[in-house]
Amino acid sequence: MADFLKGLKANYTISAVLCALLGLVLVIWPGTTSQIICMLLGGVLLAYGMIQIAIYLFNRERTIISQGMMLLGIVFAVVGLWILLKPEMIIMAVPVIVGVLIVIHGVHNIVQAIALKKDGYENWWVAFLLGVFTVLFGGVLIYNPFEAVELVVRIIGIFLIYDGVSDIWILSRVFKVKRDKERIIDAQFVDLDEED
Repeated sequence: MADFLKGLKANYTISAVLCALLGLVLVIWPGTTSQIICMLLGGVLLAYGMIQIAIYLFNRERTIISQGMMLLGIVFAVVGLWILLKPEMIIMAVPVIVGVLIVIHGVHNIVQAIALKKDGYENWWVAFLLGVFTVLFGGVLIYNPFEAVELVVRIIGIFLIYDGVSDIWILSRVFKVKRDKERIIDAQFVDLDEED
């Protein structure tokens, strides 16, 4: 069980650090990063679509499934080409997508804060407030009152840095409380053995 918890902590910590690093990249290079992401997405969709069309054209058997895959390939290729030609349209949708992900993260942090309260951690409310702020930040991105794309990308970067750092702090508190509880249980177990 201890090994599982250590692995869980490591995974959560790595994802929080990566989140903060991605935020830093977006803050420093907002325009370049968003353009690269759009070009990669467009290129992958276009390539996948072309492959599906080629498979259909070179395949002698014409089934309903192969026709469906060919139609899907055409749609993917058109969408991929559209993204490559008009990346700014996708860039405008990025804040909403990231906002939804940040709201989900914030809700998860609130759940962890409630667990900290149940475990008797005194400063559980700090974790709760961090979770609430995360949800609010995500909401701001979803409603996107900003017009300049680079400003939006920089704000996403700041939110991601905040989300990663707050995640690391909340995780450290969760695992500290778990460790302290295990020590109390171990101490009580030792006392019972000594009484026997």
